[in-house]
Amino acid sequence: MKMPKRKLGLNGPEVGAIGFGCMSFAGFFGAADDDTSLDTLAAVEAAGIDFWDTANIYGMGRSERIVGQYLKETGAQVTLATKVGIIPGPPRTFSNEEDYIRAELEASLEKLNRDKVELYYIHRRQQELPVETVAETMGKLMEEGLIDAWGLSEVAPSTIRRAHKVVPVTAVQNEYSLWTRQPELGVIQTCEELGITFVPFSPVARGALTDVDLDPTAFDAHDFRKANPRFMRQNWSENMDYVRAFRAFAEAKGVTTSALALAWVLHQGDHLIPIPGTRTGEHLADWADAAKIGLSEDDLWEIEQILPVGWAAGDRYSDAQMVGVERYC
Repeated sequence: MKMPKRKLGLNGPEVGAIGFGCMSFAGFFGAADDDTSLDTLAAVEAAGIDFWDTANIYGMGRSERIVGQYLKETGAQVTLATKVGIIPGPPRTFSNEEDYIRAELEASLEKLNRDKVELYYIHRRQQELPVETVAETMGKLMEEGLIDAWGLSEVAPSTIRRAHKVVPVTAVQNEYSLWTRQPELGVIQTCEELGITFVPFSPVARGALTDVDLDPTAFDAHDFRKANPRFMRQNWSENMDYVRAFRAFAEAKGVTTSALALAWVLHQGDHLIPIPGTRTGEHLADWADAAKIGLSEDDLWEIEQILPVGWAAGDRYSDAQMVGVERYC
């Protein structure tokens, strides 16, 4: 059975129902090497996953370079998204100015071995710059053929509506999973109303909803999760009680924990295209077939009992990680 397809925005291409997030290639979740990353992309392509997501700051260009190398060597045909807007610190700052966006896009295209990308996101908003102005900039890039469509990341419903009135938005990317459900308070509904694809990142809870017991004390010093409240001390202990209960339910259904978590996300609407990530093809195999998992109303009810809304102990970001994220409730 082939990967089921979903449409990217109102007028975009059809892509696999599951996309792929390339953040892991930057070493944010443990050490990564080029050969393993390239092998992982080969496994991703073989699984029928043809919507790939990266960003200019992932490994300060490393992720884009790996993707570009793979595309050049193989000729793989994929729908590609990258992002712009974060200026790494310390302190972390943001720019959505036209000159900055253009310069970063040029650099991204060179690394990706592309003359355009199908989707270009504003990674974080520069709050002092009206989003309407940013939409106009992205509209110019579309007219010039440098991007096919544009999107926003970690934004509020009000921002989506304002931007969409100026230049239609194709996709919105926010964190969403069984342990991060804030988008249910307006973002998912707004996207559905406006014909925008909602792209959940970290849909398996940054590796928490898997069949492996993570040990946060053993995380690499550069691991993004080391400073994340949900992986700290008492919070992690409490969270694992819930994870193990969900894991038992997945085992009883004959599927992996990560595949069930991803299947749940897919069942939240046909306009959702989640982008799980991994550093290895071995882990990819755990969830690559998630779109084929059927969930009954009883299954969804049972999952809700095991992992009720708000079950995760600790915030999804530390204070430093939260900078630039729009809060709306």
